Amino acid sequence: MKTLIPILGDQLSHQISSLSGQDKGQAILLMVEVAEETAYVPHHKAKLSYILSAMRHHARDLESQGWQVDYVCLEDPQNCGNFTGEVVRAIEKHRPHKIRITEAGEWRVKAMLDSWGDRFEIPVEITADTRFIASHTEFEIWAADRKQLRMEFFYREMRRKTGLLMNKDKPEGGQWNYDTENRKPAKRDHQIPKPLHFPPDVLTQDVIDMVTTRFGNHIGYTVNFGFAVTRADALRQQTHFLDVALPHFGDYQDAMLTDEPFLWHSILSPYINSGLLDPLELCRNVEARYREGLVPLNAAEGFIRQVIGWREYVRGIYWFAGPDYVNRNALGASRPLPDFYWTGKTDMHCMAQSIGQTLDYAYAHHIQRLMITGNFALLAGINPVEVHQWYLAVYADAYEWVELPNTLGMSQFADGGMLASKPYASSGAYINRMSDYCRSCRYDVKQRTGPDACPFNALYWDFVARNAPMLSANPRMAMPYKNWGRMTDADQAALRSDAAKFLETLG
Repeated sequence: MKTLIPILGDQLSHQISSLSGQDKGQAILLMVEVAEETAYVPHHKAKLSYILSAMRHHARDLESQGWQVDYVCLEDPQNCGNFTGEVVRAIEKHRPHKIRITEAGEWRVKAMLDSWGDRFEIPVEITADTRFIASHTEFEIWAADRKQLRMEFFYREMRRKTGLLMNKDKPEGGQWNYDTENRKPAKRDHQIPKPLHFPPDVLTQDVIDMVTTRFGNHIGYTVNFGFAVTRADALRQQTHFLDVALPHFGDYQDAMLTDEPFLWHSILSPYINSGLLDPLELCRNVEARYREGLVPLNAAEGFIRQVIGWREYVRGIYWFAGPDYVNRNALGASRPLPDFYWTGKTDMHCMAQSIGQTLDYAYAHHIQRLMITGNFALLAGINPVEVHQWYLAVYADAYEWVELPNTLGMSQFADGGMLASKPYASSGAYINRMSDYCRSCRYDVKQRTGPDACPFNALYWDFVARNAPMLSANPRMAMPYKNWGRMTDADQAALRSDAAKFLETLG
């Protein structure tokens, strides 16, 4: 009684639920590289190289563990280009009695899996993805009767459920959240750690060469490619982070420095989201370092909050909001995405730095995404769908379930406050406080108007003014509107005029 078990590209785990309890002698694992997945947005060449290489290495690992794997490469001349068609070929080839697959992570893939029940004559069993702490039903129950959905309260439930950093029924240290201790700017005289770099092996280099040839018009470069593409190397990166960077991660997680793309960040999200690392296992390792006195509480709590709090929360929002969430545009933003998002060529040094390292590494940390590239798009009124598609394309850790709520809800406030309590908008003052970017910029962050003024300053007040009907009643926006009301008519007009002039230069 053979079972066909398709393994998707973000299910690279030996503990994936579809494999649980299966007889290796009666299972055929199907792994497919399909053209439709590589091109629905113009994925960064390093992102494609990472995913395809990790898939190929995982297939080898599965085979070494005794599984039979039917692997279809992108270059295979018989590859029909879509996943369902390859399942049809696999059914004809292997004659299985049923299909068993772990549930999809995205709405469009869920629709594909749901269609299989009607299309195929054999049973299709879809199992829950047990890599997450909260099930869909659990999040729906939590969210059902709430007037507002806020990550902080959901996070507390996840702490209670997992027992992470808990002292019986109380949070370790007496408070749930130490975010106020995690906002220090970094200085160049700090000893800044470097993540491990994994030079491509022969298999990975073959993938990179193929991607470079086949997707040469896609964004980004692969010359700096150094991702771990196996679980063993991902675990090495994990241990390196725990040993070297975690102790100061809390203090400097919001900091930014010129030509320092990684700082104290873990660089583990691509491995967590593709399946090479287990998020709960990682968090228990972080907690253990705190219990052993090796890292401070603000670092351990800050990291654990990102994983079992924020990551789980955005996944819950994604499925709770439904497939039409992507079309929300509460602020009516409609401006096209500027070309420099694809090239990094702009005089705004903070944007050039954040986009430039994105082109180089398919990576930027969360503050660069939220408060630099995301903040600019929010202030400039960029169409949130275009912003979403850019983030989905350029980052190696970007899968729609995690990227879309972060972009549409957290960054662009396009869901009107479903996910976050206020827009994350700021002038150049925040960027100057948390980075050294402004020191090397052709614009002056201290000037609010004029040809040399930081564009973020006029754009911020223009954002406040034009969105007053939507935002002025928001309690967390009371201070900006109070400050705007104190300005003279002439100052308000000058700011809005400068913003309009700058926006005209975007094309």
